[in-house]
Amino acid sequence: MHTTTDYSYAQKLRQELSAPLFNPLLKKWVGRGELDYEVYLKTPELLSLQVEEEQRVAHDELMFQVVHQAQELWLKLASREAVEVVAELDGGALWAASARLERVSRVLRTMVSELAVLETMTPDTYQVIRRSLGNGSGQESPGYNMLRHAAAGLEGALERLLARHEQTLKSVYSAGGPDDLKRICEQLVDVDEAFQGWLHAHFQLVRRTIGVDRSVKALDGLPTQVLAGRMTMPLFRQLWDVRVELTSAWRREGGLAPGASREGCMHAGPGAYTAPRPGGGCPAHGAFPPAEL
Repeated sequence: MHTTTDYSYAQKLRQELSAPLFNPLLKKWVGRGELDYEVYLKTPELLSLQVEEEQRVAHDELMFQVVHQAQELWLKLASREAVEVVAELDGGALWAASARLERVSRVLRTMVSELAVLETMTPDTYQVIRRSLGNGSGQESPGYNMLRHAAAGLEGALERLLARHEQTLKSVYSAGGPDDLKRICEQLVDVDEAFQGWLHAHFQLVRRTIGVDRSVKALDGLPTQVLAGRMTMPLFRQLWDVRVELTSAWRREGGLAPGASREGCMHAGPGAYTAPRPGGGCPAHGAFPPAEL
């Protein structure tokens, strides 16, 4: 049985959504740009920044624009928060800096979720939208460039913080290192990991819409294959390199054989584990009494 879609009801609803709506609770018209909420958030201007419906090349173009515009706003927020973290680290306000770094991480994780919305667009639809994007690419994103620049400022603030405390990253991450500085370093890693997660999500989006191959060119003319390298470029390389340095100095000696007694191990302070014990075994044994039961 052949059926056709009746757009009469949908068309009526579309027209209604394009006009102000009466809110029975407020007993006011919403959408005229006159209410405090609309004035403060500039909703008339905000909601007019997308291509008008009759001018869209595909229905999904609205989704494409909304997601990318939202991403730019989130990147703006993350960059400005990073500036405040720089000021807080330079002023020794580590608690405030810690709280703000958590905010930046959450912003970046939110952006990953937003990109998932674009994954509902099929390749054939994007091929239509893509024809109207010129040579635009993510490298032209103001938000992306702002965040990378702000991250360089964060890296400088971390270096100054370590210098004031006469610490290096290796000493911070060594046993007995300052916990407050280690916490800041780990939260910077959280930010970096979230940033790279966002790049990976973008890579996967490209992969499922236009494909990743040396023969597939992005709109800027570069093969999409180069995205694989870009998504592993960290914001704070030193924080990743120190892990390699620590692992390079690691030795198997000084641990416990699986199944060996571990009584008294937790009585040892962190200094007991800074160097392997001659002859192997737990550094705590022989120097600390067994746990009392």
